[in-house]
Amino acid sequence: MKSPGADLWFSAPRPIDQAKLRLFCLPYAGGGAQVFRSWAADLPDSVEVVAVQLPGREQRIREPAIPELPRLVDEIATALESRLDRPFALYGHSMGALLAFELARECRRRFSQTPRQLFVSGSRAPHLPDPDPPIHQLPEKEFLEQVVKLNGTPEEVLQSRELLQLLLPTLRADFSVCETYEFRDDAPLACPLTASAGLEDPKALPEQTEPWEEYTSATFHLRLFPGDHFFIDSSRKAFLGQFANELTGLVRG
Repeated sequence: MKSPGADLWFSAPRPIDQAKLRLFCLPYAGGGAQVFRSWAADLPDSVEVVAVQLPGREQRIREPAIPELPRLVDEIATALESRLDRPFALYGHSMGALLAFELARECRRRFSQTPRQLFVSGSRAPHLPDPDPPIHQLPEKEFLEQVVKLNGTPEEVLQSRELLQLLLPTLRADFSVCETYEFRDDAPLACPLTASAGLEDPKALPEQTEPWEEYTSATFHLRLFPGDHFFIDSSRKAFLGQFANELTGLVRG
């Protein structure tokens, strides 16, 4: 049975009735389902790309964003239950990587199901603390200066005072999700895990990404790409090409 409002949480740009795999994609701080809307064209036809739409953005802009990771994971898992009727994989970038990781653990606890594979990018291994001070409670000017440094905020947002004010609470909540995250040790996941990193990403250096290997008892792959924190945009062709290859192997396996 679908949970109330479950459809609010998911957006499938290319629904596939007979999909062999559902790929649930979780966004970075400030991102929405739109981030993944064009990905389906570059990924295998047998994989249904399902973007997770968090509160506080796009169609859910009037809902307050959730600033705590445990509550966010709990609500996503509740909505996800009705969509676990076929094999699934999880992908997340930056904040989305932490969400995907904890969501995989929650599915194991709650539903005795694990993803066929976990894909993360732009994220240090979850046990590694952020060496930078938290920013989500900084005054607006200082907060935005730090956000802009990550090079992922669309120029049209930065140039529109009205749009910026609309999105500011969501940005703060998303950074709170990451900065208040408390890692808890647990058994490794039984699924393969692929971690991708940008060679010039100051937030998740390759040597900080490689320890993701500790969180799987199956195979692990570290993929490195040119670019900074948003290498998934600047190295999009190479990144999605590699991603498509792995998904093809996953579906065939």
